[in-house]
Amino acid sequence: MVEFNNSYSTSRHLRTNDRTSSSILPTLPSISSTGSVTSTYRSSYRAQPRSSLSSQSSSSNGSATVGSRHYGSYSSSGHGRQASSSTLSRTSGLPTGNSRINHSEIEKIANKYRRSVSIDSLGSSGRSSEVVNVETASNGRIAQDVSSKLILAGNGLVGLKNLGNTCFMNSILQCLSHSALVREYFLSKKYKMDLSNTSKMQGRLAEEFASLLNDMWSGRHDTVSPNKFKSAVAKSAPRFVGYSQQDSQEFLRFFMEGLHEDLNTGKKGKRKIEEPPKGYTDLQLAEHRWNGYTSYDNSTIVDIFVGLLKSTLTCSVCDHKSVTFDPFWDLSLPLPRSKSSGLNLLSCFAEFTQEEILDGDEKPTCENCKKRQKCTKQFSIERFPPILVLHLKRFSEVRYRTKLSTKVDFPIENLDLSDLSSHSHSCTPKYDLVGVSNHSGNTFSGHYIAYCKVGSRWHRFSDSSVSSISRSDIVSSEAYVLFYERQRPS
Repeated sequence: MVEFNNSYSTSRHLRTNDRTSSSILPTLPSISSTGSVTSTYRSSYRAQPRSSLSSQSSSSNGSATVGSRHYGSYSSSGHGRQASSSTLSRTSGLPTGNSRINHSEIEKIANKYRRSVSIDSLGSSGRSSEVVNVETASNGRIAQDVSSKLILAGNGLVGLKNLGNTCFMNSILQCLSHSALVREYFLSKKYKMDLSNTSKMQGRLAEEFASLLNDMWSGRHDTVSPNKFKSAVAKSAPRFVGYSQQDSQEFLRFFMEGLHEDLNTGKKGKRKIEEPPKGYTDLQLAEHRWNGYTSYDNSTIVDIFVGLLKSTLTCSVCDHKSVTFDPFWDLSLPLPRSKSSGLNLLSCFAEFTQEEILDGDEKPTCENCKKRQKCTKQFSIERFPPILVLHLKRFSEVRYRTKLSTKVDFPIENLDLSDLSSHSHSCTPKYDLVGVSNHSGNTFSGHYIAYCKVGSRWHRFSDSSVSSISRSDIVSSEAYVLFYERQRPS
């Protein structure tokens, strides 16, 4: 559950980056494993001055390698190895037929259009590569409204070995693996620029997660063991030592916090809270809160996952309103007990944002009356994160721990949260579902699986088992943690 203070206080990790609008650039050639050159129509992004080779490590023989995947060759003098036979699309503006072309020529073309070209080698697996839309910024970080391309050798249909009651972890890892923003940041090696040597884990957790994702998307495995990753998690969060069953949402929170610490480039030392100037509008207060917070907590993980809630207190005596803003990693939504059927996600949101009366010992101090008064409190969403994680509160701590198995209907596409926004409806993004962590069983025993969208189809991931499923099976009474990805502007 997300908890908030009535005072203007620092909460948990949050940051956002500048937004840029997407645009379309002329088609660029890419080289296949056979040396043929084809063109694809790609969206633009703010590229680094050099091509994608700048973020890759070069070996002594001049080959550029990312992880265990080979991305072609180039020489130290800049004259790349020539392809034996190259066929270029007419739309690229390059000659067609059996003309020769080397990598330096490709790089010149890429620089001309201010983007880089990935040179992909599929190896002997025979699997077709998947081109995935991702978002980057001029500082190498994830941006929110622009696209680049990452070419993957595998299709992501890879199971994870159960190490002993680790299905809770496996289901979350599959949902993260099939979230394009997360996958691109780690597989493209951008995370290496942000690794912190002052964190508790000194970057090990981030490195092990990246290594696991590389194995899952290499195209070489049907099943991968997350053993090394599990060891890193246990060192980061001791509660995950051993092999007892855990809660998938709690694991997600601890893992995200540890990952953020490994990648946090914000200020170090004691946090100083600067009070906002008097007379600020709500929008200015939100920006002040956001900027102050992100000066200490600055990572791509929070760029992707964290939003901002607005809490409005209204005095019942003088009707004075005061607002505070708090970041959130996910939103824990209550399941209305008054409804045993016909429950949907928006009714859960309505329960979460409904007006709460603060009276008795809970009375806050009214800024205008200068005394404790009965007030009402209500939440709205100030900033929407690129990936919105929703936790359905199925487990109750009232008297005895019980599980609510009520089916909650939720949209697979076009989740519209306009009614919950602090701003006009025109500023509210829509979301599409990309993953679900499901729990079957009761409070004492059970099993976690994941439903993830792969391309245009949905698949079921139950530890090492992977199978396709129908869209009609996605919404069930076992849905527990939902991963929504924000739609890009059309």
